[in-house]
Amino acid sequence: MQNEKSCGAIVYRKYHGNTEILLIKHINSGHWSFPKGHVEGNETEIETAMREIKEETGIDVIIDPTFREIVSYSPKKDTNKQVVYFIARAKNTDFTPQEDEIAEIRWVELGRICSVLSYENDKSIVNKAKNFII
Repeated sequence: MQNEKSCGAIVYRKYHGNTEILLIKHINSGHWSFPKGHVEGNETEIETAMREIKEETGIDVIIDPTFREIVSYSPKKDTNKQVVYFIARAKNTDFTPQEDEIAEIRWVELGRICSVLSYENDKSIVNKAKNFII
């Protein structure tokens, strides 16, 4: 059994009185989710999340380490994957998709987020995060 670990965050911004969440659409699978990626070397979870968000979207963030949720699943046979999610406030809001991985990026109003997210795990995480964001 192979184990993989990724880290990412629910990135938010306040915009015209609304709270919006950053979502990315993956080129390969076409699903909408949060920016995340594999831990490299001896990075901390927070360092991984910050690096991956910057690589995938061009956005710098401030991570809130008081929110830490783990999702575990099996993306393929004989592989267990663990994803650690934080909450992060966007320092800048203009994004640039990582060309080889990201098909589209959009800011989605918090009240509409679950209608856009592809996976139940992600919907569950964002529902837990709402109290930390608002």
